[in-house]
Formats: sequence, C-alpha cells, structure tokens
Amino acid sequence: MKIVETIAALRNTLKNEESIAFVPTMGNLHEGHLALIKKAKKEAGFVVVSIFVNPLQFLPSEDFNQYPRSFEADCRLLHNLDVDVVFAPDEKMLFPSRQEILIRLPAVADTLEGEFRPGFFQGVATIVLKFFNIIQPDIAIFGKKDYQQLHIIRLMVQQLNFPIRILDTEIIRAADGLALSSRNQYLNGPERQEACQLFQALNNIVCRITSGQRNFLQLEQKAIEYLSGRGWLVDYVSIVNQQTLLPARTGEQQLAVLAAARIGKTRLIDNIELTVKSDID
Repeated sequence: MKIVETIAALRNTLKNEESIAFVPTMGNLHEGHLALIKKAKKEAGFVVVSIFVNPLQFLPSEDFNQYPRSFEADCRLLHNLDVDVVFAPDEKMLFPSRQEILIRLPAVADTLEGEFRPGFFQGVATIVLKFFNIIQPDIAIFGKKDYQQLHIIRLMVQQLNFPIRILDTEIIRAADGLALSSRNQYLNGPERQEACQLFQALNNIVCRITSGQRNFLQLEQKAIEYLSGRGWLVDYVSIVNQQTLLPARTGEQQLAVLAAARIGKTRLIDNIELTVKSDID
C-alpha cells in the first residue's frame, strides 16, 4: 500500500491504471467504511482511498477541530484490506488559496440536511469534484447512510457528464440497530444505549406504512413526538420519494424515511428505504 500526499505524485501513480475505484473518507474508519472498500476491491483493479477532513462542509459552530482523526490506525486497516493507494493531502494541497469557485446545487440541497446545515452540500460537492478531477476514477463508492449526499452526487455526475459509475453500499449497523458513524464515539454510556431509538422510530414508521397507513405527516409527527419525549432534539423526520427526495405522496411506491436528531451533544442521521406494494391503499 502506498501513501501519497501530493496531487502530482498521485497522478503519476495512477497514470497507467485502467480500472480505478475511489472511496472518499474523512478517516476514523469503521466497518461502514470498510464495506465501501471491500466493494471497491470487487469492482476495480486498483483502489484509491482518500483521508481528508474537509473544512468546507463544516459550519463554524460544528466539530471540525474535534472531528476524530486516527490516521495511523486507519492506514493499518487499509493495509489489511490491500488498498493500493491512500491519498492523504493536507489542506494547503487541496486549497492553496481561498476557494471562490463553488458549484451551484439544485433546490433539494437546501432541504433536509441542507436546511439545518446550510452550505454543507456545496462543501461536499466541491471536494468531491476536486477528487474526481485529480483521480479520474472509473467508479466511486458512497454509503447509503448519507442518503441525501448520495442523491446529490449522483445528480452532479449525471448532469456534469462525468464518466464515473456511482455505486453504493447498505448501512452497516451495530447489533441494536444504530447506524455506524465516526461521530458515535461522542456518545457517553447512557446516550449510546438511547441512540438506537432513532432507528427504532424509523422502523416503526416503516411498519405502519407496510400495514397500510398513509397519513405520512401524522406518522412523521408521531415519530418526532416519540423521540422528543425521550429527550432528543429532532431536526426532521421525513418520508420522501426515493428518486426525488420530495415529500412522499400516497400512491408512490419507492419511499425512504430520513431523520436527523441530537441526543446530548451528538447529532445522528439515519434512514430506511421501503417499497410499498401497489395493492395497499
């Protein structure tokens, strides 16, 4: 495994590779990241994993400086998975001057996560575009836990005509259902025990829809009340169309239930996809 810190060195390393899969990460790797990398190994002959905590996607009030960084441990994991290259640039390498050119995103980027984290997706899109330009991968792999992010990246690749296949992996969960995340380590003991209730609230919605309930606004509100009653500060619980991320309407079959909420000082996100049978009214 080769660790590369400069753009020039990375391009030189990749110049003769014919099938490249790229997995972007911010480090502090867990089993969710490793699932992305394992899929990359199956899909391409050469795998590049980036480790970079992107300052553009953090609000001033968020945890950029505190975000967990574990580079040496990450590299050991990646070596064990036989990753070909770890791209670990510093901030000056990717942002030699203030980033003034930013991509304009569709309206969906201002909903859900975008409503509560303004500018977040613009920061994500900018760094992903930089990586795509530097690496020029054939495949890039993202997890479904960041559901809206995956949707926006797919739109970006499609509408800007990148010759890149965007693949996804399912959410990796702990035994109690909590979606794995680097930020889970912020949780103290009681918060960690409570954290699985976010998934439980979403699963309850799925069960009710499957049983025939179609008052989506009521289902969302009940979930918010359930979590709030347990001490969560809820940003949103939303039932949406999988293809558009617009609020779901009765009769639509491909749905997703998305949520973001804070327990203690830790903000968690989660989602569940579901298919509604057409014979249920």
